[in-house]
Amino acid sequence: MTRPIIMFDMDGTLLDLAFDDLIWNHRLPERHALAHHCSLQQSQATLFEFYQQHKHTISWYSSRYWTEKVGVDTLELQKEFQAHIKPRRGCFELLKMLKEQGYRCWLVTNADCAGLALKLENVDLQPYFDVMISSEQIGYSKEYVEFWQILQSMHPFDPTQAVLIDDTAAVLACAQRFGIQHLVTITQPSTQKAQRQSHELDYPAIDHLTEFLPLLAQFNLKDLDAKTA
Repeated sequence: MTRPIIMFDMDGTLLDLAFDDLIWNHRLPERHALAHHCSLQQSQATLFEFYQQHKHTISWYSSRYWTEKVGVDTLELQKEFQAHIKPRRGCFELLKMLKEQGYRCWLVTNADCAGLALKLENVDLQPYFDVMISSEQIGYSKEYVEFWQILQSMHPFDPTQAVLIDDTAAVLACAQRFGIQHLVTITQPSTQKAQRQSHELDYPAIDHLTEFLPLLAQFNLKDLDAKTA
């Protein structure tokens, strides 16, 4: 028999989203302003308009795309500030517990392959995961049902016996439409932003990641026959 699959988002779930906030909302506008000889306010307005146009698309998550779009090497910018890449509270405690209990953990991230590699160089998540997938490999972001369909074709799984933990409502809603029944979100994806209130969120919510364990017990997931898992 094999244990059920627990799928984890990365940024804002296992890792503090404060790093991504720093890069995309602060450092990139500064560098963009310097590169294009405009004010910081003009740069912020330009970039935030671009962000809104591409939100939740595969381009939104692509360092290569943004480098070409804004004329600043966004991957190198991330490398410059990589010391700010940090795990969220309870990250390794939870992953160690799940591994000890035999659960199969998958990392499903919208980060592009280069961004994923950079994060893993700074926070060693790899030993805890059987599968690690970037949406760049799939060709769709997690906000599209095609992501989940292609993931299932690459790595067969029963969505009724899987759990997804993700900080993004649009991702959770799409996973729910696909058929993943057990969904959990995060109250404070970034330590630099206020904590969201659990009662205002559409899914069970946790802060310290070990708070997931009581929820997991409530899901009543079944071990699966190894031949059909």
